[in-house]
Amino acid sequence: MSEKRLEFSLSTDLPEATGFHPPNRRPTVPVLANEDGSLIGDASAIVEFLEATVPDPPLIPGEAMEQAEVRRLTSWFNSTFHREVSGPIIFERIDKRVFRLGEPDMAHIRAALEALGDHLDFIGFLAERRRWLAGEELSTADLAAASHISCLDYVGDIPWHRFGRTQEWYVRIKSRPSFRALLADHVPGIQPPRHYANLDF
Repeated sequence: MSEKRLEFSLSTDLPEATGFHPPNRRPTVPVLANEDGSLIGDASAIVEFLEATVPDPPLIPGEAMEQAEVRRLTSWFNSTFHREVSGPIIFERIDKRVFRLGEPDMAHIRAALEALGDHLDFIGFLAERRRWLAGEELSTADLAAASHISCLDYVGDIPWHRFGRTQEWYVRIKSRPSFRALLADHVPGIQPPRHYANLDF
């Protein structure tokens, strides 16, 4: 929303809407609540809605092939990266602690950390060949990747000294005004490493 220069507020309460999600199913988050009361669930659907209604500046920029690459990478980070790395680590390190679900399963954490290296290498590969991950302009691919990276960096699980090119890309993301608010958000009772919000780390 900030990259679109739109004013918004955040809430952890899901707005009521009849038929918004199937009975006995958790709603798909995040949810965008519009001023007219309409709701849009799921991050991809929200992005597509914003691109259609607020096209400038674009977050899925370029011609058809360039846009396809943005969508491909965005999906990769929000599905594969989340399934193999960020999802398991955040569940074991944060969710279990916050919701008192028991001790972290170190086997799950180790498996996710092993997969992390390949993903960080992939990001570095893209960043070395392009100005941004999907091409010459910032896109949802960068924002999706950085969101997952930020969660992992919060719990101190990224060995930045091994992934210099990825770190350079991430520093540029951290420098954007839209991302600074995210870096200021903390999980109660869990403090991030000192470098977490620093641009020079």
